[in-house]
Amino acid sequence: MTLNDLKFPVGPHVANKNPSDTLLKEWITEIESFPTKLYQLCAELDVEKLNLIYRPGGWTIKQVVHHCADSHSNALIRFKLALTEEQPTIKPYMEALWAELPDATNDDITHSLVMITAIHTKLTLLLKSLTDREYERTFIHPEHGKIFTLKETVWNYAWHCKHHYQHIVNALKFNGVFPELLS
Repeated sequence: MTLNDLKFPVGPHVANKNPSDTLLKEWITEIESFPTKLYQLCAELDVEKLNLIYRPGGWTIKQVVHHCADSHSNALIRFKLALTEEQPTIKPYMEALWAELPDATNDDITHSLVMITAIHTKLTLLLKSLTDREYERTFIHPEHGKIFTLKETVWNYAWHCKHHYQHIVNALKFNGVFPELLS
């Protein structure tokens, strides 16, 4: 295992601009099930476990959980902007800096778990209601200088759920101690 394997435990994000309806439904299911899986994985962790990192130089478990609440609340807003405005330019945020703020370094992850559950409930309801035409609506992401459809954005967040879930699994697996074979 390498540091890159720990950084991208489900593999790097590879865009999928034209998924099948079946794949889109799988992604929505991933988004829908994420809060339950995350809660089951994290709800009983003590402060020591919450402060484990998933890789050298990586975030702690608590930062990952708080980041998911921040990121996925931004996701919901991005979907709503694209559905109600003509190709809006979304507002990026400095996620690495947000991860250092007091709410992201707090040992109590309960509020973020509740927030993730609420956001994912709203997002899933929204995603399941969209028409093919609505899935083709777009937004501009100025950080990447690209236009994204809502359909491909579903994949971005389904991948994001799996990506960070596995970060937490790895943090618990390695217990903050990483084998020397990591390079």
